[in-house]
Amino acid sequence: MILDVGAAIQLGSPSPRIRIDEQPKPEGAWAGRRMLTLDDDPAFELSFWCGTCQFLFQRMEGANQSLSLDEMRDRLTSGLDDVDPSVVDAFGGLLPEGQYVPMLISVAPRLVTPGKPGDYFGEEQLATWGVDSFWGLPEYPRTAYYRTFETPVAGRGCHLFEFVVPMLPPVWDDAETVRAHVERLLVSDTPTAVAISTLDVCQPATDTWSVDYYGHWCLTHFLLDGHHKMHAAADSGRPLRLLSLLSIDGSLASAEQIASAVDVRAQHVNKRGSTT
Repeated sequence: MILDVGAAIQLGSPSPRIRIDEQPKPEGAWAGRRMLTLDDDPAFELSFWCGTCQFLFQRMEGANQSLSLDEMRDRLTSGLDDVDPSVVDAFGGLLPEGQYVPMLISVAPRLVTPGKPGDYFGEEQLATWGVDSFWGLPEYPRTAYYRTFETPVAGRGCHLFEFVVPMLPPVWDDAETVRAHVERLLVSDTPTAVAISTLDVCQPATDTWSVDYYGHWCLTHFLLDGHHKMHAAADSGRPLRLLSLLSIDGSLASAEQIASAVDVRAQHVNKRGSTT
């Protein structure tokens, strides 16, 4: 469910803590790696720019802290009812300069462990791309993550998958703090997390290795604030709110595809292959 969405706006700092860009190409490599960095350290390796390789977020050593802002703590604990410009501006100062679509959505997260049931990389992605051609294994994100939403992209033969990716592993979360957030979520769905988000549109060039060939629209929210809230929502089965700052420049998608994805996110959950 989308609760509020704003027009694309210019955000960011000339000295951001977060960056999304392609790293310099190593000698002998065919391309540089696309990376999300935190304080200039690699935090997540992302999908290759080509659009035909598998979708990817793979945790690296630099993903080792959250980016909570003390001055926003009480505001986010009580929660947002709309896209609040003061909150957008505050977190926008952590981000690289560029165009963003701010979006307030309701999410019902489900914690997934790589290699176990529900893992996108071992199920939906594997059915479309097969195993990695070099490793002979599915892609491996090196972190537990949350799945929150999926539905077909009408008229395009594609399917949108949504992920919430913590900067810190959920096993690092403080159990007492998680329990406190569970208590809040039992009486309110307004507590709000914040993320920088990307849309990666990926599809193999051929169906050679596919048993289920189609385009994957992968909407990924990298948590800046709200790790304990997200964990509590998954533990309790309760929804919470997420302020997504969707990066147009950092996505592997056109502006038109990003606008379509926002519309698709307003639809009901519909699993791949479901007839409902």
